[in-house]
Amino acid sequence: MKAVGFTFVRNAVKYDYPVLESIHSLLPLCDEIVVAVGQSDDDTLGLIRSIGSPKIRIVETVWDDRLRTGGRVLAVETDKALAAVPADADWAIYLQADEVLHEADYPAIRAGMERWAGDPKVEGLLLSYRHFYGSYDYVGDSYRWYRREIRIVRPGIGVQSYRDAQGFRVDGTRKLRVKLLAATVHHYGWVKTPAAMQRKQESFGKLWHSDEWMTQNIAQAEEFDYSQIDSLQRFTGTHPAVMTTRIRERNWSFDHDLTRNRYRLKDHFKRVIEQLTGYRVGEYRNYKLV
Repeated sequence: MKAVGFTFVRNAVKYDYPVLESIHSLLPLCDEIVVAVGQSDDDTLGLIRSIGSPKIRIVETVWDDRLRTGGRVLAVETDKALAAVPADADWAIYLQADEVLHEADYPAIRAGMERWAGDPKVEGLLLSYRHFYGSYDYVGDSYRWYRREIRIVRPGIGVQSYRDAQGFRVDGTRKLRVKLLAATVHHYGWVKTPAAMQRKQESFGKLWHSDEWMTQNIAQAEEFDYSQIDSLQRFTGTHPAVMTTRIRERNWSFDHDLTRNRYRLKDHFKRVIEQLTGYRVGEYRNYKLV
């Protein structure tokens, strides 16, 4: 069985993405990793080259910043990386630059890929998500966070990145038929120094919105205000080993008063239903479980 990783990145240094940790978390699972490196305002290309693994294959790209509707440019860049995955790969494993796999989940991921590699009815593999917020000590607890997404796809069947690259579809329309794995992606997109997070907000929003919208809705500030969040839980598990150095060297603190969590009434109702049945009311599913 051949597994190939793929990802894309731009301005990783400027916006403090844990892309090195992300790629290192893929290396043990993959025979090769395709990294689409966009033309950057910093030395992102040098950063990726510094990994020094023979498994890494870099594809240099130029982002079309005119594709501002719905974050479309992110899907385009994802598709560039996916298109470079060799045709003989059984599976293509996708991570974004702020997503990291835990080594404890490698056995489940390997087992799933091996089990369904020969079953064409299974077009993708679904992973759960853990969304960190503010610091490495808290995770999102409300229904604003998606809990699952496709991160392993079968190449060569017309799979394309969908909308703003959150997931995938076949030929841009049909949902993939997938199996759920007992593995969790650690998402660190909302964990940066307050200054770096503010810079990201001011820049990244332009991939979705007009300059006028950005002016009206994104406050100009030196640092991002992490306090405006509805609900968090304290994280009591372990982070991926590749994150150890980054976590140890963090130079900011964020403390959230859990008693100030703000739940909406309908979210209380959803939580009760989910606890009783395992079903999440109103959940957006960009996939078809088989």
